Amino acid sequence: MFIDSATIQVKAGDGGDGRVSFRRLKYEPKGGPDGGEGGDGGSVIAVGDPNTNTLLDFRHKRLWKAQSGEHGRGKQQYGASQNDLTINMPPGTLIYEARPEGEVLIADLKENERVVIAKGGRGGRGNEAFKSPTHQAPREAEPGVPGEEKTLRLELKLIADVGLVGLPNAGKSTLLAATTRATPKIADYPFTTLAPQLGIAELDPERRIILADLPGLIEGAAEGAGLGHDFLKHIERTRVIIHVLDSKPADGSDPAENYRMIRKELEEYSVLLAEKPEIIAFSKTDLLGSEAEVQQAVKSLRRSLRLGPRDELFPISSASHAGLRDLLEATWRMLRTPANV
Repeated sequence: MFIDSATIQVKAGDGGDGRVSFRRLKYEPKGGPDGGEGGDGGSVIAVGDPNTNTLLDFRHKRLWKAQSGEHGRGKQQYGASQNDLTINMPPGTLIYEARPEGEVLIADLKENERVVIAKGGRGGRGNEAFKSPTHQAPREAEPGVPGEEKTLRLELKLIADVGLVGLPNAGKSTLLAATTRATPKIADYPFTTLAPQLGIAELDPERRIILADLPGLIEGAAEGAGLGHDFLKHIERTRVIIHVLDSKPADGSDPAENYRMIRKELEEYSVLLAEKPEIIAFSKTDLLGSEAEVQQAVKSLRRSLRLGPRDELFPISSASHAGLRDLLEATWRMLRTPANV
């Protein structure tokens, strides 16, 4: 299960109170102040853990609380400070803090990055810290500073090398299943993919590509229609787009028009998104008939879309695995270009 958003409460530990205390020894009944400082409370720290890939844990545990520092004691004994509470989150997690003026982004978590999301309180000073030649018996001590308490909204933007885009039923999930060990749900109806699915395609032991099968786009997605915004926010961080285009849509629509519609939605959502390097995977070509008919369909599509000789378009069949190796090799080369590394 892929969980990409959650709301949690974090509470850093309070600082321990300083102590008011005086030495009471057999031969020193009116000794000086010896109240110690309170210990510092633990902070709450978010860590970008590369071994974590969902926010599922945060659906079951909403409150994350660090321990408070111990209070100071007599005999100049300081209260113990507490360890920080670390929370492992997937790299790519956006952490928003709820404030009266609205949400504020406080962290965009990178791999192995550590971010203090709630700072622990400082321990208060004991009365020993207030003694002076003119104030030899202070009876004041400081309370510990409360630790920060926040309401945070977590949003995971999927990090993958390649995002598969296209209409519902274009063949994205089948392509993912054919090229990786992922087992996405596949069915002949729109929005089979309701949440992003990850898979790793291995070209050889040294070369791997992380693919993301994302919810299908429909017209109006840039305005939030269908699963539009959920889809588009995940593809923002992919480096390359594979546009999966059904060569023989069940509804009889024109593949070229379908391509233009998806491109329009990408451009309306984000110009930067629309400018990502793209490869067109002309899918389900096993339904077109002979090899000659496949090549004719490819030529017709290239002509209709006015593709240049350097524009990548690969006829593929996930059912027969035809063309999949060429598609992955081209994807690898595109990922390794200086602009994408």
